[in-house]
Amino acid sequence: MFLISQLTVMLSTLILLLNLGGATALKICSFNIKSFGESKISKPDVLDIIVESIGRCDLMLVLEIKDAKGKAFDQLMIHLNSRSRTRANEFSSVISERLGRKSYKEQYAFIYRQKMLSVRSVYQYPDTQTGDEDAFAREPFVVWFSSPKTEIKDFVIIPIHTAPEAAVKEIDELYDVYQNVSQLWRSDNFIIMGDFNAACGYVPKRQWVNIRLRSETQFVWLTGDKLDTSVKKSTRCAYDRVVLRGERMIEAVNPESVEVFNFKEEFGLTEQEALAVSDHFPLCITVNQAQMRG
Repeated sequence: MFLISQLTVMLSTLILLLNLGGATALKICSFNIKSFGESKISKPDVLDIIVESIGRCDLMLVLEIKDAKGKAFDQLMIHLNSRSRTRANEFSSVISERLGRKSYKEQYAFIYRQKMLSVRSVYQYPDTQTGDEDAFAREPFVVWFSSPKTEIKDFVIIPIHTAPEAAVKEIDELYDVYQNVSQLWRSDNFIIMGDFNAACGYVPKRQWVNIRLRSETQFVWLTGDKLDTSVKKSTRCAYDRVVLRGERMIEAVNPESVEVFNFKEEFGLTEQEALAVSDHFPLCITVNQAQMRG
């Protein structure tokens, strides 16, 4: 009887500790799926790798959706959810309008696991700042997520796919986007992520001092300048980046959780086969529970 009582106390204590310190981790990724559209949907081997890459994450930002007919992304979601064993494990999504100058257009999309996340609000940055209109080729489509099963209960993601020739200016302008969104929504937790084109000649070293997102110490860059997110062997480029803002957000992400998912090695592909998927590898971070304060 005494032993049973001891076991009951131990079990109760363990459950309490898990409830206090065992908040669910959240894997957040971004993936520039080069020129994603009907052509890639029509290739089963390519589609399988895209779906597998997305399925590894709880939240995936998809960049460079180029699909004038608007059908390819819907088909991607059907294929993705066809692999879910239960409805509870299915993914949902939110997608921007087609963005860009003149005839060239892209879309941003967020694919997220329904049991983990929901969308609180969306905001298409208007890019009409007086004296600096049309600063972005593809202005950020900002999403505020609710995350009830993690220690960070909500967070905002500002996505970006810069125009390579304007990478310095656009990365700097993300500071203004943050300022704008932080006044619009009452959240202290921000993730700025995507294809910054922040390497290999597009952002010379001498230019970093002119980028407020980098010089302002409140922003934490999880990804270093030597990170390689490019598929080609001939390039080593830290194109894709993740930047955090907000004390609890920063505490909740271990810098060692940064991961470049090398689908070329994972699936034993040749470089040509890998490039048929994309010229970028997905970039991921894991949001764990924030540290308890004394």
